[in-house]
Amino acid sequence: SGKHENVYHGNFIPQIPNQLIRRYTKKNEIVLDPFFGSGTTLFECEKLNRKFIGFDINEQIIDYVQTKMNSLPNNFFKISNCDVTNKSDFNKKMLSALNHLDSSKVQFVIMHPPYMDIVKFTNKKEDLSQISDLTEFVKQFNNVVSNTLSYLEKNRYFAIVIGDVYKNSEVIPLSFYVLDVIKRNYKVKLKG
Repeated sequence: SGKHENVYHGNFIPQIPNQLIRRYTKKNEIVLDPFFGSGTTLFECEKLNRKFIGFDINEQIIDYVQTKMNSLPNNFFKISNCDVTNKSDFNKKMLSALNHLDSSKVQFVIMHPPYMDIVKFTNKKEDLSQISDLTEFVKQFNNVVSNTLSYLEKNRYFAIVIGDVYKNSEVIPLSFYVLDVIKRNYKVKLKG
């Protein structure tokens, strides 16, 4: 409904970001989505009166989402092309977005990354959807977590929406490995 369309493989249902945003933010707070894809989280932020910063590595989907937002003033959101695994690129784009929204931190981070190489979103080697090796995927995803959490306001929440993958006739518990690397590297409490 609304601006949501099923035009991009890997969409997640709007109810997920909607409930997370309602639970962990207040009106006019900023939500960061480093894998914003077709704009699901952005559209929910618009409905719920939250500000939004979004990054994606796919220029075509960014252009598509921008056209859906052209009729609105852009003072509540900033979307950009960014390799979120690259600290320098991320910091540059993040500081620009925060400046645009007149803030220094975000109040919530939501991540819905690719599930390794199940669906390839671009041909770029930096794209997490190009990584087929579990160890390398977890390492690069940890870079994203490190980059994003440095801009999360103290004592706030972040969410990861990720599933497991089925390859070579077996389940690979990708979500376990992602949560494990976070628990090992950051002082956080995991919630379900």
